Amino acid sequence: MTWRKFSGEILQSPIIEEVEKAIERESNLGNKLKVCIGTDSQVKGSVTDFATVIVFLREQRGGFMFIHQERTSQKMTIKERMLNEVQKSIDIAYRLCTLLDLYDVDLEVHADINTNPMFKSNQALHEAMGYILSMGFVFKAKPEAFASSYCANKMVQ
Repeated sequence: MTWRKFSGEILQSPIIEEVEKAIERESNLGNKLKVCIGTDSQVKGSVTDFATVIVFLREQRGGFMFIHQERTSQKMTIKERMLNEVQKSIDIAYRLCTLLDLYDVDLEVHADINTNPMFKSNQALHEAMGYILSMGFVFKAKPEAFASSYCANKMVQ
């Protein structure tokens, strides 16, 4: 699984090691971090592109992110696609949660799902929210889900 920085630089170590290095570096600089994980997708013809981001927020000092992109030609309904996004975010959150707990870094999982029933993505809201909360993670949906709605969204357009 290849991860990169926003600059395009490929991360050379496994993602857990890269996240730990980032936390240690920021901690040594006196920055308090929060991590937000989100995934977004875009359908282009018969292909669906996914982007998962790990966003590191420095308290009052901006942030940075790591990005993983993948592509599939598997056909999905909108609900399946939304839940697939959530699954990708949960997978990485689960891999990182022990490390983040060790360093006392707060974690949120963001879902690119609209809380307004007028939007198609809303049909996956209850399942996504239940899944994320049952895993013990803090859940954010639109409009608060900036990791998926803005950061990951920019990576799939």
